[in-house]
Amino acid sequence: MDEILYRRAKARVEERLGFYRHATIYVVVNLFLLGLNWFRSPDHWWAIWSVLGWGIGLASHGIHVFSYRWGSARKEEMIRREMEREARERASRQAQP
Repeated sequence: MDEILYRRAKARVEERLGFYRHATIYVVVNLFLLGLNWFRSPDHWWAIWSVLGWGIGLASHGIHVFSYRWGSARKEEMIRREMEREARERASRQAQP
């Protein structure tokens, strides 16, 4: 059971780190594009589309990564019940001749 908890915790940490990398790249690239836009064509703000479009993707990534907190208690309860059901089925199969 401890191995399962460790794997889940490790997966959550990897997902968070992936989100943080994504957010860092988003900021760096979009600052570059906004700066380029400012110097090359300040009267036409085309870089805002990159900020908005990619921002939607980043927001959905963040929701995916951090949404486990919203439903984790219910999810953990469902997992526990499923594990108990499987254990009962396995015990009943072993008890049969």
